[in-house]
Amino acid sequence: MKISVITAVRNNRDTIAGALDSVLGQTHPDVELIVIDGASTDGTRELLAGYADRIAVLVSEADNGIYDALNKGIARASGEVIGFLHADDLLADREVLATIAARFTRPAVDGVYGDLLYVRKHNPDQKVRYWRSCEFLPALLGQGWMPAHPTLYLRKAVYSQFGGFDTRLRIAADYDFMLRILKSGTLHLDYIPQVLVKMRAGGASNRSVGNLWRKSCEDLLALRRNGVGGLWTLFRKNLSKLPQFFG
Repeated sequence: MKISVITAVRNNRDTIAGALDSVLGQTHPDVELIVIDGASTDGTRELLAGYADRIAVLVSEADNGIYDALNKGIARASGEVIGFLHADDLLADREVLATIAARFTRPAVDGVYGDLLYVRKHNPDQKVRYWRSCEFLPALLGQGWMPAHPTLYLRKAVYSQFGGFDTRLRIAADYDFMLRILKSGTLHLDYIPQVLVKMRAGGASNRSVGNLWRKSCEDLLALRRNGVGGLWTLFRKNLSKLPQFFG
């Protein structure tokens, strides 16, 4: 089973090598690494050139933000299963993709997700918080629950059926996408109760007060237009993050 891993990057010279190495070091034998670079100017493109023989698809051009880049990657993916690894993040160990692939041997499985570990930006061995997920039930969406998107791997057919990310949303298009595909309860997701991805703290959504406000507004828009909830659901979504600091 070929798994396509898409990495969108722009000016992440300091961390992109770690992300790519964590994919290239996987034991799973059939991995398609796709890198979409948003015309970086900090040396990222030169660093990527050193990986050119190990990257299946490498695009470097201006884009309309991270979700536009991810959509480009989806369009170019040839794997049966598609996942994402952000330029700041790491697959938790060398067996992650093999573990995911094993779940997809069951034809009824449309997607797989697991736990996410937030780590210090400059020390990925130091835990900040632990996003421990659970088995998926559609009713949980209205309570503010969602899978950790960086851990979510879906069959390519899901994107063919539902489409990609809405690029009009700059921060919460992943949340909107998950609400769109999961609210009907027609997809079967398997939960893997282990850390699949290490995510460096300090991402775009919480980098500033302005971004936090914009994310909240976009989250609320996503909830309302997908008919899943409103302000109370958004409140519960944000409140659910508190136990992650003590997990």
